[in-house]
Amino acid sequence: MKKIIIIWLLAILNSSLSFAAQLNVNAVRIRTNSENTRLVFDTSRIPEHKIFQLKNPDRLVVDFNNAKLVRKLKLPRNSSALITGLRTAKRGKSGLRVVFDLQKNITPKSFVLKATKTTSTRLVIDLPNKNTKTKVVKASTRRIKPFIVAVDAGHGGKDPGAHGKHGTLEKKVVFQIAQKLTNIINKTPNMQAFMVRKGDYFISLKERSRIARRKNADLFISIHADAFSSPKASGASVFTLSRRGATSEAARWLASHENAADLIGGVKLNDKDDILASVLLDLSQSASQNISQLVAKEILANFGRIGKLHSKTVQKAGFRVLKSPDVPSILVETAYISNPAEERRLKSSKYQYKLANAIHKGVLSYAKKHTIAFNTTVKETSHKIARGDTLLGIALKYGVSLDQLKKANVIAQNNTIKVGQLLTIPL
Repeated sequence: MKKIIIIWLLAILNSSLSFAAQLNVNAVRIRTNSENTRLVFDTSRIPEHKIFQLKNPDRLVVDFNNAKLVRKLKLPRNSSALITGLRTAKRGKSGLRVVFDLQKNITPKSFVLKATKTTSTRLVIDLPNKNTKTKVVKASTRRIKPFIVAVDAGHGGKDPGAHGKHGTLEKKVVFQIAQKLTNIINKTPNMQAFMVRKGDYFISLKERSRIARRKNADLFISIHADAFSSPKASGASVFTLSRRGATSEAARWLASHENAADLIGGVKLNDKDDILASVLLDLSQSASQNISQLVAKEILANFGRIGKLHSKTVQKAGFRVLKSPDVPSILVETAYISNPAEERRLKSSKYQYKLANAIHKGVLSYAKKHTIAFNTTVKETSHKIARGDTLLGIALKYGVSLDQLKKANVIAQNNTIKVGQLLTIPL
C-alpha cells in the first residue's frame, strides 16, 4: 500500500513540475519600419524554440517546445505587407507551432531578450524588407571632387632665394615653373591647381601651408632651385618630411592654441585630451607622409627621364614648409642654380615647361593609381580594409573627411573596423 501511495505522489509531483516548467506564449506583436518587419513574442521564460522556412507557399515557422498559448494569437490589421496570415497549432504532445504566411522568401534573424523588472522575456524575430542573403550593391553615378594641388613657388619678395653665377634669381625661375605647372594641371580633367604665391612678395612658411589647408588642397608642392658652394653640384631632387621633423611639429601643434580652429582629417583636436589628440595627429601625419612618399617617387621617376638626378631616391628632411599635418606635401629641387649649365637651362622657357610637365605626370600617375579615375563621373566606390589601414588614412586617400566616412558606414564612436570589411566611400 505504501508503494502505491509513493508512486501516486511521484506521478503527481512529476506532473506538477512538468506543468510548472511549461512555457506560456502570451502574445505576439508585429511592427514594421523602413528596414524590417519585427515579430516580438512575449513569453513566460526563455523559450526552447526553432525557426525555419517553408516554400510553395512561403512560410515562416516558429516551433516552441513544451509550450501553450495563454490567449489566441491574432494578426493585427495593416501590421505588415510582408505577412499575409497567422495561424497556430499543437505540435506533438506538448509543443506549439506558429506559422506566418509570407509574400516572399525572407532570411530571418532572431534573438532573445531576458526579462526585466518592467518587461517579460521576449523572442524577437526580424524579417528584413530586402533579403540580405545575397547583398546587391547598386552602383550610383556621381560627379567626383577634383584633385586639388597647391603649387608653391619658393621664396619671393624680400627673400630672393639662391642666385646663379650670371645673376639668375631662384624666386623668379621657380615662379615661372610654378605658373607653367598650374596651367598644365588646370587643363587636366578633374584636376585643379592654384598658386600659393601669386606674385613677387614674401609669404612665411607657416602661412604657405595654411593657404593650402584653407583651400582644401589634396597635395602641396613646393618648387625650388638648389645651390651649393661647388658649381659642379647638379641634378634634381625630391624631398618629403622626415619622421623627426614630423614628430617635433606634432608637439608644436599640440602645444599651440591653433588647435581650436584646425581640423585634422575632419576631427577637432581642441576638445580631446592630450593623449587622444596626440594619437589622432600622429595618424594624420603618418597617412600624409605615406601619400607624400608615393607622389614623390612618381615625380622623381619622371625627372629621371628629362635630365640628371642629384639623388635617385626620395630624400627626407625637416623642411618647415612641408609640415602641414593633414596635407600630403613634397618639396622639389628642380636643379642647381649654382651650376652654370643648369642655370642656363632654368632660364629657358622650354626647359621650365619640361620640368613642369614632369611634375604633372608624376602627380597624375599617383592620382590614377591611388585615388580617383580622371573623368567627369565615377561609380560609387568602396574600400576593402587591409591590415594596417586606419579610418583617417582611408579618408585622406579618397579626399573625404573622417566624419563623412564614419556616417556613410555607421561606424561607432570607438572607430572599430576589421580587416576585410568593405567601406562605402561617400559622395
